[in-house]
Amino acid sequence: MPETERISSEIIIIGGGPTGLTLANLLGKMGVKIHLIEQNKETVNEPRAVSIDDESLRVFQSIGIKEIVNSIIVEGYGSIYKSYYGKEFSRVMPTSKEYGFEKRNAFQQPELEKILSDNLSTLNSVRTFFNWKMIEFSQKPSNVQVTIQSQQSDKIKKLTGKFLVACDGASSTIRKSLNIPLQGSSFEETWVIVDLLKTINRNRHTEVFCNPDRPCITLPGPKQTRRYEFMLRSGENIDHATSELNVRTLMESVGPDKNQKIKRIRPYTFHARVAKKWRDQRVFLAGDSAHLSPPFAGQGMNSGIRDAGNLAWKLAANLSDAKNKKILDSYEEERKPHALEMINLALKMGRIMNPRNHFKAWLIRVFFATLGLYWPARDYIAQMKYKPKPRFYSGLIWPDNKKDTIVGQLVPQPITEDYKKNRKLLDEQISNESCILIFDESPDQHLTKRMEKKFLEKGCSIIGLTPEWVNAYEGSIRILRDVSHLFSRNPYRSYLGSALLIRQDKYIAATAPIDNIEKLLEYLREMTS
Repeated sequence: MPETERISSEIIIIGGGPTGLTLANLLGKMGVKIHLIEQNKETVNEPRAVSIDDESLRVFQSIGIKEIVNSIIVEGYGSIYKSYYGKEFSRVMPTSKEYGFEKRNAFQQPELEKILSDNLSTLNSVRTFFNWKMIEFSQKPSNVQVTIQSQQSDKIKKLTGKFLVACDGASSTIRKSLNIPLQGSSFEETWVIVDLLKTINRNRHTEVFCNPDRPCITLPGPKQTRRYEFMLRSGENIDHATSELNVRTLMESVGPDKNQKIKRIRPYTFHARVAKKWRDQRVFLAGDSAHLSPPFAGQGMNSGIRDAGNLAWKLAANLSDAKNKKILDSYEEERKPHALEMINLALKMGRIMNPRNHFKAWLIRVFFATLGLYWPARDYIAQMKYKPKPRFYSGLIWPDNKKDTIVGQLVPQPITEDYKKNRKLLDEQISNESCILIFDESPDQHLTKRMEKKFLEKGCSIIGLTPEWVNAYEGSIRILRDVSHLFSRNPYRSYLGSALLIRQDKYIAATAPIDNIEKLLEYLREMTS
């Protein structure tokens, strides 16, 4: 019997899907020693998730892979809602770039996973174990121990780390071993997913057929690919429903792709469930192991990317200072409510897409036609303002007294300009550490050298941001101008003359008037020690 190799690390990640790969990249970029275990030989080869949003792209920007990810996506597509007889009754076409990217983008999951996996090889602190399976794990007061076995031999390794993160999917072995139940409901409907290698449908947007007899959604993809999703009727035979002959008949009813080459046909039953708790001592759940969402809002994978962005810097901070329990406790406190909001959004969108009868379908069309008569309501739909904003109401934040507070929100990412007229997105101007963003017409006027030194000693950079109407200038700190006008609009405009404490994940932790900026030092100490 071969000798068992024993290896130590800081964080052990089980699961090499989008969430696990993203988490490993974020932690590896911080220099954290990572072991990532994936039971498959390589990243996925078949299409799965097909929609990526601006928040996820911002996370990839922080990893440093923005350009290569941009090369594999189709930026900025919308949705056209059609009646059962094919007539358009509503459209969603967002144009704003509040976080620096288009709100909706198409992609192929295999290409994204390969980019994330390849980038891990550039990070010296990350070691991957593809084609290895977790056999068992156990927790001790000071560490987690994981036993893994090679899928192609009898080799066994025992890993020891400070924390274990379960990114092992909807059927998470780790979640089940911890006896953590999923709460929520499963859909009774089964849907058939059809992925095409090449479409002749020229529409670059999603088409949603709100047909009570056969709801359908067709989504564009990169390189002329396209996906079709059809809901099956109660009692329909799965084998017949997924036969190529039947699928081609269904495609003929909603577009021109009947005779196009099919890559795969797959039945799915969708879920709307959330784990009762996301942490058990030194083990954390993330991605599908923590929450399962229906596909109607395109947020399943994106919610997992948000988990990774929230959890990564907190794990790293705890490794530096294990006494700060509040940091790790805030993960579930912050992420779970927003994950639930996104699931509820998906359920609501599903009800629009899947009216139970023709009368309800007619009521939905009348409702949207009425909304279209009122510009603010029409804009609310068209610009996707119904999508819950990424924000926290509790957790690692310190609310201010403003009624329309920005504390807990993901800070906007405008295009910024320095005094030399160089333009970059905000995140590219600041580090991935905590940041003090001073929003004022003269951002450096209240900042003393002594105060600046104290912030820098806490690992916190300082950036000045002027509103759109004030040119950047060469000051005692780096000063940028908000070219995109994002901070010139409410509620941010009301914070002119304020300093914002921006966390590593780009959420606003606290604010203070610039003449009382030292108040942020107190919050920074709580956040980092």
